[in-house]
Amino acid sequence: MSTLARAKHQAKAHPLALDAILALAVLVCMVAGSFVEPRHRDSVNWVLRTPDLLSLLLMTLGAAALVFRRRAPMAVLALTGTLSVIESVTGDPRAPVAMSAVIALYTVASTTDRPTTWRVGLLTMTVLTGAAMAAGPLPWYAQENLGIFAWTGIGATAGDAVRSRRAFVQAIRERAERAERTREEEARRRVAEERLRIARDLHDVVAHHIALVNVQAGVAAHVMDKRPDQAKEALAHVREASRSALNELRATVGLLRQSGDPEAPTEPAPGLDRLDELTGTFRSAGLHVEVARADQGTTLPAAVDLAAYRIIQEALTNVQKHAGPQAKAEVSVVRVGSNIEITVLDDGSGDNETQDSGGGHGLLGMRERVSALRGTLTTGPRYGGGFRVHAILPLKNRTPTGEDPA
Repeated sequence: MSTLARAKHQAKAHPLALDAILALAVLVCMVAGSFVEPRHRDSVNWVLRTPDLLSLLLMTLGAAALVFRRRAPMAVLALTGTLSVIESVTGDPRAPVAMSAVIALYTVASTTDRPTTWRVGLLTMTVLTGAAMAAGPLPWYAQENLGIFAWTGIGATAGDAVRSRRAFVQAIRERAERAERTREEEARRRVAEERLRIARDLHDVVAHHIALVNVQAGVAAHVMDKRPDQAKEALAHVREASRSALNELRATVGLLRQSGDPEAPTEPAPGLDRLDELTGTFRSAGLHVEVARADQGTTLPAAVDLAAYRIIQEALTNVQKHAGPQAKAEVSVVRVGSNIEITVLDDGSGDNETQDSGGGHGLLGMRERVSALRGTLTTGPRYGGGFRVHAILPLKNRTPTGEDPA
């Protein structure tokens, strides 16, 4: 730490000691100035003189008051101003007691606002200068009287300038701190959103493929002894589903890698162009799925395409898990104006309505995906049995922060 920085640190740590040193220096200057008297006739001469006891007392009291200028600036200004008025009226020749009032006025100006500085400064200048001109031993136009007016104005102006610079520096510091907090909050928000998105993808991948593996493994165990060929086919589906799960998990976890990592995945995210492949995996697991599409020629944004695929995947997984072994599912993808509508219906009689009451994360993940795209999601039991999932995804959308969700 440099000598100047160390001195500033010590001054901030011991302000009373600093004010005591300042008061002593002001006292020395006032006493030294009281020993000389300017004579203005044909030329400027300086004559030595001895100040009287009253002047010495007034100078001592004015300097002592400056020790408490930070704690009570207005009270110190009132006291030093009163002492200066007394010296202006009684002192002949006059001692420079007004120096303490100038320092006190500077303190008031540097610690208050500008309107207060103007009012107090004008009042101090008027009272001290008026008292010196009206009741002092010198003519009203004497340079000493005009000097009081000038020095009080300089004290008020200097104090206001220091206060303004202090406020400017503080505003810059607060703005920098606020910008830093905003950057940190934005970084935390983005991290939370990314973690939520990866959690949704992991849930969709794991739930879908593990459900298929569970079904096919059950089929293989059931027909292993009587129909080994069918058991082999079921095990082949298990192997294929597990391979797909591993590939998608690898791709999803790879998103956590840095952008410059050469092992980061390059395979595009799944979309509706893989809808036939998706429904084929469910058909191979024994679920009857019908698909109807009326969106030919529609190019979907990447975020909308991925969300549509994941919604259908999660909805069919819920049908596979909850709708019962004889359930049938219907999937429709329709372009309606500037929206794409996804509908998944089933006629099962199982307990998949429990998913709509918060028992799992599947429908919650759907809602989060749809909300991120500013769309709407409707889920619930169908009249007469079954379950319905209906999502409306806008093709041209913006997130609440104005960013493209893709």
